[in-house]
Amino acid sequence: MNDTFFVSIVTFAYFSAAFVFLVSFIFEKKCIDTVAVVITVAGLVIQTLALIIRWIHSYQLGIGHAPLSNFYESLVFFSWSIIFIYMITRKRYGNTITGTLATFFSFLILAYASLSGKVDCRIQPLIPALQSNWLISHVISSFLAYACFAIAFGTSILYLVKRRTGKWNIAQLPDAAVLDEIMYKMISIGFVLLTLGIITGAAWADRAWGRYWGWDPKETWSLITWLIYGAFLHARLARGWKGIKMSLISIIGFLAVIFTYLGVNYILSGLHSYL
Repeated sequence: MNDTFFVSIVTFAYFSAAFVFLVSFIFEKKCIDTVAVVITVAGLVIQTLALIIRWIHSYQLGIGHAPLSNFYESLVFFSWSIIFIYMITRKRYGNTITGTLATFFSFLILAYASLSGKVDCRIQPLIPALQSNWLISHVISSFLAYACFAIAFGTSILYLVKRRTGKWNIAQLPDAAVLDEIMYKMISIGFVLLTLGIITGAAWADRAWGRYWGWDPKETWSLITWLIYGAFLHARLARGWKGIKMSLISIIGFLAVIFTYLGVNYILSGLHSYL
């Protein structure tokens, strides 16, 4: 069995978990939520195993690198990061709807990785620019940041729904204040991780291309994303903004994340187009 077989299992597991979380949310049954958590944890363990198997297999092929170097591997790690961040924050923000969002987002990412004809799942040799010790730290910090922003994005949508439908009292949704806090905390953590990702990326660029910054499309859009989330934190801490304004900034920020991640591959061309 290779790693792609386990990824297929995890894809189904996250879909199942999202469905069970949703059932638990609708009927407000704690026991059903527990089942969803068990499925999610099992999926995370299997996905971790798949990443380890792929890493070992790359050495068996004589290539030998962490499974973080091409588009397929980045998609798998992105989905892993979302579940990982969710499980870490569950003890404090363990509401069922957040689990629904995290598992559904991860399912969509893995489904795209498995079913899209544009995604090559083969283990490939590293191009010279990727042969650096900065690879692991840069990719891990960046995708953990993206995972935080993904959860903040989903929470922002829920906040807007809560405010819009508040007069109908959708009791299952967390209080608007709780959703606002989750959004703020996720973006705060994500901003620090993204900053670390940009710094390690600059160090990597200096090693690979002899300069720290070159206004490559990926670098430019990473900076734009960083500025948007920086503006979010500034508005929150310095101006005291909360609620709808912050939700809209969060949504705009995540759209910038998606463009940073996918736009370089499908729309723009640059030094980072291999990811």
